[in-house]
Amino acid sequence: MGCNQLLSPEAVESMIAQGKTIVIYEARVLQLDSWLRKHPGGEKVVFHMVGRDATDEFNAYHSDEAKESARRFQIGRIEGAWKNLVPPIQGGSFRAVQMVDTAITMPSISRSTSSDEIVPTSNVVSRHGSFDSTTDSGEAKKITVVSPKVREPPTSAELMADYDRKLVENDLEKYPSLDCETQKSITVKYRELEAMLQREGYFKCTYSAYGRECVRYLALAALSYYLLQIKMYLLSATCLGLFWHQLMFTAHDAGHRAITHSFFWDNIIAGLIANYISGLSIGWWKSSHNIHHFVTNDPVHDPDIQQLPFFVVSTKAFGGIFSTYYDRLIELDAVAQVMVRIQNWTYYPILCFGRFNLHRLSWEYLLIGKSPRHGQAAWLRYYEIVGVIVFWYWYGYRLLYLQLPSMSDRIGYVLVSHIATMPLHVQVTLSHFAMSTADLGASESFAQKMLRTTMDVDCPAWLDFFHGGLQFQAVHHLFPRMPRHNFRAAQKHVIDFCKDIGVEYCIYGFVDGNKEVIGKLGDIANQASIMVDCTNHMQKEAMSGLA
Repeated sequence: MGCNQLLSPEAVESMIAQGKTIVIYEARVLQLDSWLRKHPGGEKVVFHMVGRDATDEFNAYHSDEAKESARRFQIGRIEGAWKNLVPPIQGGSFRAVQMVDTAITMPSISRSTSSDEIVPTSNVVSRHGSFDSTTDSGEAKKITVVSPKVREPPTSAELMADYDRKLVENDLEKYPSLDCETQKSITVKYRELEAMLQREGYFKCTYSAYGRECVRYLALAALSYYLLQIKMYLLSATCLGLFWHQLMFTAHDAGHRAITHSFFWDNIIAGLIANYISGLSIGWWKSSHNIHHFVTNDPVHDPDIQQLPFFVVSTKAFGGIFSTYYDRLIELDAVAQVMVRIQNWTYYPILCFGRFNLHRLSWEYLLIGKSPRHGQAAWLRYYEIVGVIVFWYWYGYRLLYLQLPSMSDRIGYVLVSHIATMPLHVQVTLSHFAMSTADLGASESFAQKMLRTTMDVDCPAWLDFFHGGLQFQAVHHLFPRMPRHNFRAAQKHVIDFCKDIGVEYCIYGFVDGNKEVIGKLGDIANQASIMVDCTNHMQKEAMSGLA
């Protein structure tokens, strides 16, 4: 098959049905199976783009070198606008047909995964199991396809179906039409905006800003050490926590390769900050965060909003969801049924202990070996493991064990230093928890989805250091490789872009933003109470019927 061979939509769908990892990029058909294990961002990011035109997502997250290297995976090209399919990892089904020449127009088949309709058919293929393909002789041949699993929510989730349907209807009414022409217009204008920002230097790193930040970092670290020496332990712990809190903004930049734009050096910087100084895995963070950016606020796929048993931001989780990130069923168990019903009251107290969960997730990622084992990212796992060991040597042994006189002092120091990072967890959840979790289908453009699921936080420029620049989450989600020190300047262009395409630019003050989040959590908590009460009533009715 020639790499410039014209492929029909049916031919591409049939290849996906055969288990091939096919992504559309700039009208090129890419087959990425050989690259999956080497992809520094992980396999699942690629799985979420299968059958889709991933041009905007690919360009937003990759360097010019990566864009150029993508050409070697080209197996053909398409003509005209591509109608996105629902990726297999998200439950899309595909039909395989016997092909003689993929350049020839294929026979008409049911497009069960088109962005416009979902039609149940027989002889349907899913990447997550087996399917039947039919040969010319009429013989059925069974083929097994191995890839990420997906599972339908249990039927109890139907209790909240009407609630979810209204949320989708509200978004459909509030945002531009999902028809091809409207979404294409948004995409064209988004690309024009990105090109303009590139020309005007918004993607160039302002290194002097990092110089000023380093002064702040060193001041907090020095103050923590000084207070430790004069035995003011809790104040020392507070300063150390604030030091970690501030440092993670730079680790975030490096994780997005927004500092040097070099894969090697940005990973060295990110690992130094996250692993060696903070005790967390930058590899775990990138694995989770990349998925978050691609499927923002999707209850089934975005790990950033999969916070059971403590928080739920979508009623879809009530019946249990099979997380495609964690590869396991996440259920509203007995503990969750209690915690979710009071989540608007426990939001801040639980976030105080969020950093402990990050340690757990980091160790799980490193010890189980979820990090890339092949390609240019293979060395990072060992760099990270050494980094976490170094962290526990200086923090656990040199500081906690040798410097603090008693167990109570050590426990207090650990608690205070970790709780002091709580504003970072508020910052992260603030930008998404109150926003839409509706799935509007595969036809929604990248730019519209990012703006629909993300909130910015308004604050004076002098307070940017507290938020680390990440209060501009809408700007960041549109342009993830833009250095955060340029977000404020780019904001006015994003606002103009939103006005032009008719999409609301959501921005709240810090207090009002928190009210929005608490209000959303309270609404979901009320829905959880309704569901639990209804379930209990139904069980009682069933028991009385048996009696």
